[in-house]
Order: sequence, then structure tokens, then C-alpha cells
Amino acid sequence: MMTANKDAIVLLSGGLDSLVAIGYIVSDELYNIKLALTFDYGQKSARREIESSKKISDYYKIEHKVIKLDWLKEITKTSLVSSDDIPTSNLLTEQSAKSVWVPNRNALFLNIAACYCDTFNYKYIIYGANKDESKNFPDNTEDFRSSITRLFTKSTLVMPEVTAPLIKYSKSDIVKIAVGKQMPLNLIWSCYSGENKHCGKCESCNHLKQAFITNRCEKYIEELFGEV
Repeated sequence: MMTANKDAIVLLSGGLDSLVAIGYIVSDELYNIKLALTFDYGQKSARREIESSKKISDYYKIEHKVIKLDWLKEITKTSLVSSDDIPTSNLLTEQSAKSVWVPNRNALFLNIAACYCDTFNYKYIIYGANKDESKNFPDNTEDFRSSITRLFTKSTLVMPEVTAPLIKYSKSDIVKIAVGKQMPLNLIWSCYSGENKHCGKCESCNHLKQAFITNRCEKYIEELFGEV
């Protein structure tokens, strides 16, 4: 009896969404995750993202690779890589989204993952798109996910399906899933900066803190941010 190929590759930033996407899939045995890719494009948080991604990969016993994209830093002018101050806000707006936009980032990362799929016969690519960010980041939408999946039917032999298990969930929903499935939230790095603790000021930190508060997970605020 033949078994369907459920081998998958995951984009792993070390943040909340990519951790929970992995944990969700592993706990429900949806796919067999063979490899996690983390990208270093000169972002300020690269060192911490790589450290967290390695810890998460080790926790779930997944092979981990870091892909360096030095050229992407050269053409990225936003505050994630430049000397500009990272915006601080509780609200994600169109303007603030532009200030942390990296040119064609998710499409580039997914295309690199598709190259691995073509070589190693992985049938699925997992990434951590979510409902909140889809409002201002078009590469977090269902339309983008389905469109790039269709593209891979023409640009690859394996024709992998891009899947985003959290695409209908808010940050608060995602934390709730993580808590319910006892995922290692202490391992994540979701801050735009590269300090020893989450800065607690950038948009990513503010959204994460609010999701923790909504789910009564203040212990993670103390552990990750160094504050109550």
C-alpha cells in the first residue's frame, strides 16, 4: 500500500507564528517536517532569530539551515536593517508596515524553499502567515498563498503546496493555541531589535505582549521582556 508524501519544509524566523505553525503541525501529525530554513538578510534581530530558530528546531528534532542573503540587505532601506529607529506603536498601519517592509521577502523565501522541494521531493512549504498581519502585508493573505502555490505548478517539478496553518488566526488566537498544546513559548524571539531581551516597544513586541495579556500569560512577559 503506497503512503502519500507528507514531507514538508518550514520557514522559521524564531518568532511566535513560525513556532506555533510547527507545533500545530507536529501535534496534529499533519505533515512530516524535514527541514527548517532561517534567513539572514542583515536584519538587526538576525542573531537572536537564528538562536531561537536553532532552539526550536532542536526541540522538535528538525534539521535546521541558515540561508544568508547579503544582497537583500543592500537593497533594503527600511528600519529592520537600516540605522533608522524602529517604529513603536500598538497599531499596525499601512505607514508602519512600509517602515518594516523588506522587498518581496516572503515570495523570495518561499521560492528558495521551493528549490529545496524540487531537489528533495518535499511536497509542502509551511510559513507563519496570520490574520492580523494580512491587513497590511499582502504576502500574509490567502490570495497570496494560493497564487504562489499555483506559480510552483509551473516553476517546479515537484509542485509543492504552500500552506499557512495560522492564516485565519489572530495573535491572541495563536498564543491560545500554543498554550493549549504546551508549546515552548519561552524559546521565541519576536522583537525587531537584537538586544538581550525583547525591547517591549516595537510593534511586534506590543502585539505579542497584548496577546499574552489576553491569554493571561504574564509569566512569558516577565521571561521574554524582563518586565511584568
